[in-house]
Amino acid sequence: MALITNRSFIDSRAYDGFRKCIQNDFNECYIVDTKSDVRLNPKIAGTTHNVFGIQTGVAIMLLVKKEMQEGECKIKYVSMEDDWRKEIKLDWLRNHKLGNISFENINPDKKNNWINLSDNDFEELIPTIDKDVKSGNSKNSLFQLFSSGIKSQRDEWVYDNSKDALENKVKFMIDVYSKTLSDEKYEEKNSIKWDSDLNKYLDRGIDKNFSENKILKALYRPFTHQYFYFDKHFNGRTYQWFEIFNSTDFNEYIIIPGLSSPKDFFLLSSSLIIDLNCLPAGCQCIPLYRYSKKGERIENITNWGLEQFRTNYKDKKITKEEIFHYTYAVLHNPAYRKKYELNLKRDFPRIPFYKDFWQWSKWGKKLMELHINYETVKPYSLKENTFKTKAEAAKQKKLFPVIKEPQSLYALQPKIKVKLKADKDNGIIELDELTYLSGVPAEAWEYKLGNRSALEWILDQYKEKKPSDPTIAEKFNTYRFADYKTQVIDLLKRVCTVSVETMKIIKEMDS
Repeated sequence: MALITNRSFIDSRAYDGFRKCIQNDFNECYIVDTKSDVRLNPKIAGTTHNVFGIQTGVAIMLLVKKEMQEGECKIKYVSMEDDWRKEIKLDWLRNHKLGNISFENINPDKKNNWINLSDNDFEELIPTIDKDVKSGNSKNSLFQLFSSGIKSQRDEWVYDNSKDALENKVKFMIDVYSKTLSDEKYEEKNSIKWDSDLNKYLDRGIDKNFSENKILKALYRPFTHQYFYFDKHFNGRTYQWFEIFNSTDFNEYIIIPGLSSPKDFFLLSSSLIIDLNCLPAGCQCIPLYRYSKKGERIENITNWGLEQFRTNYKDKKITKEEIFHYTYAVLHNPAYRKKYELNLKRDFPRIPFYKDFWQWSKWGKKLMELHINYETVKPYSLKENTFKTKAEAAKQKKLFPVIKEPQSLYALQPKIKVKLKADKDNGIIELDELTYLSGVPAEAWEYKLGNRSALEWILDQYKEKKPSDPTIAEKFNTYRFADYKTQVIDLLKRVCTVSVETMKIIKEMDS
């Protein structure tokens, strides 16, 4: 049997069951990995490097099944260089017969991983969470409950930078839903975003009314909150959020990437509701507390986990909150991330016992305070440069091209073009054609969440973008950067402080 498919089956955690089936059902397996997955390597392009000119990585797999099983499946693997252009890859395939290829023999590990096998003590560390935690049956893990971020399935309807704008959208959505409930043939039914869940609620005859109390702040992307309408009937997948969030109580969450994330491991913390795509490729949220059906607050760190720490450090004064902070610090440690890099791409983190528990807990608390309170920390002293006209701005900002039009053209004050660009080499953030911030220290760009620095996440989120939903585009497209310019400048200054202070702590860990 010969197949040409997406290459994800080779190393994705989601395909560990598939790999196990191959091992059980076939005698021989030959794999030619042409690589070139643009999502994993943004430095290449599908049109120039991929054998099919697409963005998805491609692999060739040949499977042999014999009448009699002869021992374990023999897995043979060869890969091309990721940066080879597609002409070279096609030429390689043209000139290599199967019998002449120098395949690597693969010996799967116990979790059915075929490549990028790690050789370390990861399995001996304390598990943070496991597959049984959601059902509440697991005792031998550090945390009892966790949840994916909320998957609203209609972001443009239930999120907004403006509380008033969100209220108008939600009221419109509820009005259309209610009219459809009384008349299934209501002609404006499709003016809102429907999904299978909302249709089920409609079939069950569930009435809906607007409630201002359901408008809350949510962490939509790193260091960027939006107003959010928290309602299980309009939020698609809420997962465990009604068990780990209480609007009248304070809680803290450690946010880690989803297991399908192709990026290097990183994390964040928040006290707000968290969107599924707050971190690229989805995220998992580990709370300090969870709540009973009666609203009672329960510590989410297990008694088993507490006992592991107290026993190891021979210290009965250690509390669950201090373990929470310790965990947050350890997961920021560059040495930890480097040592367990491959493990963190496939499994939930596990926690080692470092020598000085109290120092690590102290670092974790400081990091968490910075990341949760990013909107109230002291602003960094960035210089704000503002000009009256675009011509004046272009003349004085030597790093930007000079505008050639005569200044008289600007007397009518045309629309100022939004830029929101970062010039890392010169320590500059260009907001629009008239305003830029200078004096951004180099270490501020070093604090990254994925491929972007914290500052770049903010710039991306405040750009003016055309809504994809036609009704939103027609009736509710009210966002203009100019209305939030002062707010964004303040936010950038504060997150610059967060970035610099975060890097100071991380460098202390690494010293």
